[in-house]
Amino acid sequence: MPNDKIATGFIGLGSQGGPMAERMLAAGYELTVWARRPEATDDLVAKGAHRATSVAELGERCQHIGVCVVDDAGVEQICAELLPVMKPGSVLVIHSTILPQTCERLAAQAEARGIAVLDAPVSGGGAGAATGTLTVMCGGNEAAFAKALPVIESFAGKTVLLGPVGSGQRAKIVNNALMAANMGLAHAALSLGEGLGIDRAALADLVKHSSGRSFGFEVYARLPSPTAFAHGGKLLRKDVDLLGTIAAPGNALAHAADPFLDAALAAMEQPAS
Repeated sequence: MPNDKIATGFIGLGSQGGPMAERMLAAGYELTVWARRPEATDDLVAKGAHRATSVAELGERCQHIGVCVVDDAGVEQICAELLPVMKPGSVLVIHSTILPQTCERLAAQAEARGIAVLDAPVSGGGAGAATGTLTVMCGGNEAAFAKALPVIESFAGKTVLLGPVGSGQRAKIVNNALMAANMGLAHAALSLGEGLGIDRAALADLVKHSSGRSFGFEVYARLPSPTAFAHGGKLLRKDVDLLGTIAAPGNALAHAADPFLDAALAAMEQPAS
């Protein structure tokens, strides 16, 4: 058990949050979990976690709480139940990718109760969480960062404090929009190559070994078609749209990403026959 034996909690046990919580448990932290569907906590409970019957029970019990639900509305709903019962001196770590303004508003509410907030969205997916190699982009004061860091390091390979609350979200949104833009440019490049009579597979292999390569290109080149990326495209569309709320809607990253994201989500947008 870590020396301070801090009681931790986690809400949002999806494909990324579940492995993050499991890494916290494996590192020796006392862990309490809650999910709307209690059966979603079964695996962690079998490994030694406590199951809370409510968000409030988890909030009362824990000094460090990670939240990794899908969107702003979900984060605000969870925090509305957590903040009134969390103890002063506790830290609330928001791992969801949401608007920075939402984090700033929640941080102000928390500060009035003596609770620290760190916004800490992550990059690396479920695989990175499972192997403890996530990149964690943090916004908050240095005291909150120092308090949360030992727990975060149980699932992170790289953790950076970027500035005050909201900074982590701004960095994550730019990072994900850049990923989407790189995939959009890969979409354009391979389509252009085919139009010029170049074999698509040969061009993709060439670029992966040349100066035009990027992680986004490599992901795109593995797709049989853009629609095969529909699930990931939905998440990247959310982040590109978030960028449009904190920067110019017609920014260069969105301009590069939009044609690919439109193609990736085309099948999802068609009405059922």
